[in-house]
Amino acid sequence: MRTFDLTPFYRSTIGFDRLFNLLDQTPGDAAAPGYPPYNIERTGENAYRISVAVSGFSSAELSIVSKENTLTIKGEKTANENGAKSEVLYRGIAARAFERAFQLADYVTVKNASLENGLLHVDLVREIPEAKKPRSIPISTMAVSAPQVVDQSNAKAAA
Repeated sequence: MRTFDLTPFYRSTIGFDRLFNLLDQTPGDAAAPGYPPYNIERTGENAYRISVAVSGFSSAELSIVSKENTLTIKGEKTANENGAKSEVLYRGIAARAFERAFQLADYVTVKNASLENGLLHVDLVREIPEAKKPRSIPISTMAVSAPQVVDQSNAKAAA
């Protein structure tokens, strides 16, 4: 159980709501189930892959939704459609519905999703807009010239 209060921070900060919401989520509760198991791997400098073990689910029974820096993967098993009633003596393959949510960093988007050999692979890429990328500013070296002296003797002679 958490013993600190974030209320004073909510009142005195602007723009940190998402950070405080992440801190408010307590990972020790039932919000972090172990089903289905998943891996998160880095496949490149700005590329990632989430692999979720979804054996027994077809692509029609799975849905992937990306909304506001949250990736949600849902699986809902449909009823047995082949009509053959069979008696299951031992059930080791889980066929229950699940929902798994992942918090994505800024500028991370879903690039591709594929289902192969019972694993759902979701490829992610971080594409930082050009306006947000650091840019190098060239430094010019101009020779400092001596201050110019205006000779007013010619102006007086002409007058």
